[in-house]
Amino acid sequence: MKLSGNDVSLDLELGYPGKSQHEPIRRQVVQALKQAGAANVAVSLSSRVVAHAVQRGVKLIPGIKNVIAVASAKGGVGKSTTAVNLALALAAEGASVGVLDADIYGPSQPMMLGIAGRPESKDGKSLEPMEGHGLQAISIGFLIDIDTPMVWRGPMVTQALEQLLKDTRWRDLDYLVVDLPPGTGDIQLTLAQKVPVTGAVIVTTPQDIAIIDARKGLKMFEKVGIPILGVVENMSSHVCPKCGHLSHNFRHRRRREDVPRLRHRAARPTAARRGDPRQADAGKPTVVSDPDGPVAEIYRPHRAPLRRQDRRVAARHDLQVSQYRGAEHVTINPTAGSAAWLWSTG
Repeated sequence: MKLSGNDVSLDLELGYPGKSQHEPIRRQVVQALKQAGAANVAVSLSSRVVAHAVQRGVKLIPGIKNVIAVASAKGGVGKSTTAVNLALALAAEGASVGVLDADIYGPSQPMMLGIAGRPESKDGKSLEPMEGHGLQAISIGFLIDIDTPMVWRGPMVTQALEQLLKDTRWRDLDYLVVDLPPGTGDIQLTLAQKVPVTGAVIVTTPQDIAIIDARKGLKMFEKVGIPILGVVENMSSHVCPKCGHLSHNFRHRRRREDVPRLRHRAARPTAARRGDPRQADAGKPTVVSDPDGPVAEIYRPHRAPLRRQDRRVAARHDLQVSQYRGAEHVTINPTAGSAAWLWSTG
């Protein structure tokens, strides 16, 4: 901050990607300073993502500040779609983002990102990441034919994951989003023991059969010391594009007693408002094909200003969801940590 009489010049640096919030914040700061008596105010904003804490004893990976694991422990709940849209939303806010498709048996990211071809190796030892929609990406799907099954045992799969992660020349990533396969097996264990993970996002659907497995996935991350950033309840409802009627894809109970067992904050249920599953099939996920739509807005790191009581709730990570039953949805607020998901009642 520089002062010259009644003139004020101020440089602000956000510790998270928030390009869409720069101008609103700048206007608020200018207004506040003028109300305090400043005559002329100049405010400059920028963002700088910092690396957050990871598991003890795990070496950091050059070129990657934060690793976010997106897991489900249950197949078919929209984990890969959530992972790619989260990555695209972070990139849209100005972050440098990569996607690692860790599903060796069933890679999805090449199709979802609309990327074809093989990665280049300039030195014969490492791979250059592929690029799509501003994301760096690597997947076993880039190295094999689309119809080739991966008939591999666990050790070969985990070795392939380590090579994809560590032998790729990632270029200064703020976030690497890892799209994990379903389950709690070799891939997940390798990730927990050898990869510096900032936190995990659990994806589920509002049905008992999915929540049972999501709970297992959450407990697995807890055992290995990886914090849970949030739980996403996916596919909860559909909004008719013609009349706007909201229909619940599963029984409309949303029993609050289901979520507390997961113990961590749940994300706002995603409604398929004008969403089309063919978008991802065509290589243009929702955040790219409809960036200003309500579904893309759900994935953005900034949803709404937090009330004061929400900040107090967010600061108490040891409390259970059952204590926040009045909350209706969440907003992502990376100021509390890399893509931390906080309750918002407003």
